[in-house]
This record gives sequence, C-alpha cells and structure tokens, in this order.
Amino acid sequence: MAAAVGVEQAEAAIAEHYPRLVRLGYLVLPPALGRHRRVLTAHGLAQRALPPGRRGRRAGSVPVQRGAGRPATDPGYVYVRQRVLRGALAAGRPVRITGRGPGRLRKPPPLLPQVWGLRVFPPSGGSDELTMERALSAASAQTRAAWALIHLEEMPEPAVRELLAAVGLTESEARAAVQAAQRLPAGSVPDPCSLRARPADLLRRRQFTRGGLVAGAVALALVTGMALARPDGGGAGRSAVELAADPALLTRGEPAAWRDAARLDFSVWPARGPAVKDTELLGRALDTWAEPGGNVQVSATPGTHTGPPAGSPQLLYAGEQEGVSLVMLHDGHRLVRYAEAGDAAALDFARTDGADAAGAAAVVLHRGEGTVQYLLAPWVTAAGVRDLTAPDAAAEPLETDEDGVTAPLATPAGRPECTDFPVLELLPDPAAHGGGAPAGELPFVLADLGELTPALLTFGAPHTGPGQPLPEDGREVWARTACLLPSVAGGGVRTVNSWEFARQPLPQGGGTASWVCTRAETWRGAGSRAMTQFQAPPGGEVAAGSPGAVTASAESTAACGPRAPEVLGGVLWRSPESTWFVLAAGSEGVTAIRAEGEVTGETGPARGDGGGGEGGAGQAPEAGRMLVLPAREGVSVELTAELADGSTLGVLT
Repeated sequence: MAAAVGVEQAEAAIAEHYPRLVRLGYLVLPPALGRHRRVLTAHGLAQRALPPGRRGRRAGSVPVQRGAGRPATDPGYVYVRQRVLRGALAAGRPVRITGRGPGRLRKPPPLLPQVWGLRVFPPSGGSDELTMERALSAASAQTRAAWALIHLEEMPEPAVRELLAAVGLTESEARAAVQAAQRLPAGSVPDPCSLRARPADLLRRRQFTRGGLVAGAVALALVTGMALARPDGGGAGRSAVELAADPALLTRGEPAAWRDAARLDFSVWPARGPAVKDTELLGRALDTWAEPGGNVQVSATPGTHTGPPAGSPQLLYAGEQEGVSLVMLHDGHRLVRYAEAGDAAALDFARTDGADAAGAAAVVLHRGEGTVQYLLAPWVTAAGVRDLTAPDAAAEPLETDEDGVTAPLATPAGRPECTDFPVLELLPDPAAHGGGAPAGELPFVLADLGELTPALLTFGAPHTGPGQPLPEDGREVWARTACLLPSVAGGGVRTVNSWEFARQPLPQGGGTASWVCTRAETWRGAGSRAMTQFQAPPGGEVAAGSPGAVTASAESTAACGPRAPEVLGGVLWRSPESTWFVLAAGSEGVTAIRAEGEVTGETGPARGDGGGGEGGAGQAPEAGRMLVLPAREGVSVELTAELADGSTLGVLT
C-alpha cells in the first residue's frame, strides 16, 4: 500500500510542480544541445521522473507524504526533483560508441515529447536574462545544477551538496560546484514551458522535393533522348546553406601550399585520408553539420558557435579509425569533427581563430580506451611522446602514417589519478619558422586536456614576450605542474604558460623553494585562468616530483600575463624542525611585501626588518620581494605588495 501511495504522490508532485522540474532540467542540460533539443529533453525528463516499473516495486521506494504540498517539504517532489537532476547530469556525461568511439559522444535519453516540422524554444528575454544565460552556458553542468538549486530551489548550501552527492558527484565535486555557483550572478532565466515555434526542415524538404522533380526529369530525358544540362554549372539559384552542404564544393588545400603561405594555420592544411573522395560520407557529415538530427551528439568548447558554415568549408581529413568513420572540417574560425559508428554520430566544435604554426600543429582525430590519435600539420617533420613529470627522460619516437595520423598514444585526459603525464612533442620543418614557428631546435609541446585541440605548453616570464617551447629549466618546473593541468580542462584552453617568478631560501635548512605562476589562455580570449604555486624542495613530507602546492587562483583575470606580469604569492609552511612560517615572494617588480592579520610584518630595501622580515636597510634588492615571518599553524594573514611605481598588489583572487 505504501508503494501505491508513493507513486500517486510522485505523480501529484510532477503535475503540481511541472514547470519547476522542467526549468531545472533545462538549465542543467548541456547548452550544446541547442534550445530546441534542450526544451524537449527537459520536458521528457520531467514526464519520466516517476519510479521505474510500476509493478513489482518494493514498498517504500517513494517516501510517504509528510509535508504540506510545498516543494521543500513534499517528499514526492524531493524524489522526482532528484530523478530529473540525475537525468540532466547524465545527459552531459561522455559515453562511447560500442566501447571504441571518440569518447565524447553524449546521448540524451530518447524521451517524449517529440516534435516534427517545428523548432520550439523559449522566447528571448531582456539583457539581464541574456547575460545570465551566457554565464550559465560557460559553466559546467555541476555548477549550473548548484546554481539552480541555490537560486531557484532556494536550498541551503549543505542541502545542495548533499543532493549533488546523491545524484553521483563526489564530495569534492559537489563542494567545488557550490563554490563556482556562488561566483555566478543571480538573475532571471528562460522559461522552457513558455515557448515559441518556428518551421524547421524547410531546406531539407525543398531538397527532397527538388530531388523528386529532378529524378522525374531525368526519367523523361531518358525516354525522349534529351540531355539535361545546366549552363550555370549547378550553382545558380542555390542558397548558401545548400552550397555549403555540397561535398563537391568542399575546399581542398594542396600538399605544399603551406610552404609559400604568409601565415601557417589550418587554412593551409591539405585534404588527407583514404576517404577524401567518399562523397556519401562527406555528404552525411555536411548534412549533419547543417542540421543535426536526434541521434547526433553535439559538443563544443566554450564560446564556440555550433551553427552551420557560412560557405563551403575546407576538408582536412576523411577516413576511419578503429571502426569509426571520421571527417575533419574547417570553416575559417572553427574546427569541426564528424564521427559516426553504426546509427550513432557526433559533432565536435572548437574555436581556432587566430591559430599560428604551433596552435595549428595538431588536432585530436580519434579517442580510444585511454588513448588518443592526432592529425598533424604538414609542416611537422617528427613526433614524439614525453612524460612531462619525468624531466630527465628522453622523448620516445611516435609513428605517423602518410596522412599525418599518429599511432595511438596514452592520454592523461579523464584519468582519476595522475601518475604520469604523456605529452606530444612535435618538431617543425625549418621552413615553418617564418610562418610563426619559433626558431631553434626545441619542439612544440602539446597536452591533451580532453578537447578537440590540444593545449600548447610554454615557459617564460610574460614581460619578456610569449612563452617559448620548454627549455631544460622549464621542464623541471613543468614536471611539478603537470598534474595540475586537469584543473584548467574543459575551458577551450589554447596555451598554458608557466614561469618561475622567484626562488626563495627557506629558514632552518629547508633548502630553496620555487614560486611559479601558471596561466591558461583560451581561444575565445575570455575565461583565462591563473594560479600561483609553491614548489618546496623534496625532503620530509615533500616527495620528489610531487605537484606544487597551489597557493591562489583566479579566473577571467589578466594576472600573470603580458598585461599584468607582476605577481605575489604566499603560503603557511612548516620547516624540517616543525616550526611554522609565513612565506611570501613577489616577481621582479615587487619592492616590498606587507603581512597583516594574525601575523604582521613587512620587508623592503628601505624599511628595515619590519618585525620579522629578513634583511634591513642596505640589503640586496631581491630581499624586498622575499618575506619570512615566524607563525603558528592555522593563522590567517593578508598579504600585499608594493610595486616600483607605488601601486599595490595582492595575491590572486
């Protein structure tokens, strides 16, 4: 009897709170699905939130009514809300095609309702709603879920973390999602129950109608002996969308075009692969790009438009890897990978505008079980694999076929633990140096962060210009930074630069520590991330090669880059003699550092020791940017630095 009551209660909760459930599902579902598919999937999730299998359920599968019908106290609503949230998060998680596919295919459940002949979407709101929607689109699904539960469901943070853990997130993931949601603004969001409709498939219907008429005309010509001809070459009267979907009109680069090009990017890649003349495969890829169907999973890096091309795109590759048919296309500012296996298909989009010889040196072609295969630029003469965490180990050669496709190599993307960090090393042709490739013998170093384009790793202080391929001293720093790279994955990262802004002698025989700042730049410009690290020398509690301790981080900031190269870092550190110290260090432009709070002190060439700073008047200039203060465990300290121009600088926030 309790089970029957529970089912009725869940049904009543869905009927009473249906708009809330649909809105929750809509906000959490991947924005890359598009508004039409998000709306339908959100309604489907709400309508299918009842317990599975009405017969044979155990008693108590749905809580018995104890509330007063309000969402916060209605157990039926609590149950169906959890079901909707779990389904929406699952729709954005990666799945594989028969265990061998590209590894980023997301398949929302095939739920009712379904709509044919129309595209439905929430009406456009004001500027506040648009700003809010953009902010949520750039956030992860977990963050969107936390935001919706906090601001729309009005749940306290502990309850939000508990609910996120109940739908499959780890405790750390739930905590991070809540913290990220707190940084988002509060505002109005679209209502997926108030919809507008527009016609759909008009172009395809027109093509089908035209195809029938042409077939009839051809049959008539065969009977009468007439020859059909089009003096306009087949292009007159056709829309730009139709032309872009014609495989015969694909742009195909010449193999040696890059040698005479003023700029090396994807536009000078040749068309390669065994299926470059397979018009059926190319046609399916173009048709899918123009209008993805319900069985097509679409993913895109943040800030990447997923609409059809404005004109005929360029073909970079067509072929097959491990039973998956692949087509790689470029439309001038986006890379698009089409993958199909059986009845399943996927489209992956990534921004590549402004690419140079290093940024266009490789693209992810295929993902296997823990492996990745790249398609390399024509100006790459040799490829290798190096473990970034082992700076003294030599790179191993990587086999590449005649089409520029590498053999499968291990990828760090998606690993639960970081025991090593394989990266791709590419040596460019000397002729590529004039097209944006840095001169010298050092190769490009690229890291797979789970996106279509690998991130270029560089080393160098921002005030000296763009980072360069990793020198020997840079490899030492990167060896202890490698396992921190997953923290910037998923943001459309273009380059990641690290540099050592200070080396600080530690008290009580602690050795010398390195202060490192790492900055990740994105293809879209916005959304950059920066973090400072304290890399203590090995010994005691610090294992050799262990990752540095992140002391501060910031998002969407100019810090640690050419526009704001000065940086300040601080940490609470325990010496080998178990004594606690507040340590701080700044980059070359820092002249003094001040600590306030539970521990106070300052240092600087003209300030004396400031109550604990090392050095006084007449000390070396470097002493002004190094601070060591005795402390105790758990103290709270605020650090600020003074720059040569008199301005102040804080730690990353």
